[in-house]
Amino acid sequence: MAPLRRWLRDSEEDAANRQTASLAGLAAALLLIVAGLYLIKVLHHTCAIEDCLLAGRRNCDALVLDRP
Repeated sequence: MAPLRRWLRDSEEDAANRQTASLAGLAAALLLIVAGLYLIKVLHHTCAIEDCLLAGRRNCDALVLDRP
């Protein structure tokens, strides 16, 4: 009967390890999503400033002051 109980403990430990690994993967994925959204926002702002300057406008300072 002892080997059966040991097997159950190993199974529970494996399940806990899988759950921890899954949560770590989820946290890493969420971090990458947040970083990607921030990068998109910054690149969009930079693109708007460059478009303003390339169009020859002289009032692009309003875009610079509206930094994200």
